[in-house]
Amino acid sequence: MGLQEEFEEYAEKAKTLPDSTSNENKLILYGLYKQATVGNVNTPRPGILHQRDRAKWDAWKAVEGSYTYLILIFWAT
Repeated sequence: MGLQEEFEEYAEKAKTLPDSTSNENKLILYGLYKQATVGNVNTPRPGILHQRDRAKWDAWKAVEGSYTYLILIFWAT
């Protein structure tokens, strides 16, 4: 199985994380996933009234510039 296939498999598994998974860890995974699949942030930061979207955007922005290949390896290990 190639790296891309492993990534897709683990991304599917991440959709069913245990309820005990902290929001912080979910946001970290979200940011890494977006960076690996989309690349650098390409939208403006959501406004203060959209806290959930803003937290997700911040998590993605935190890993901006990371190499997709390295994220794929991190995710699959």
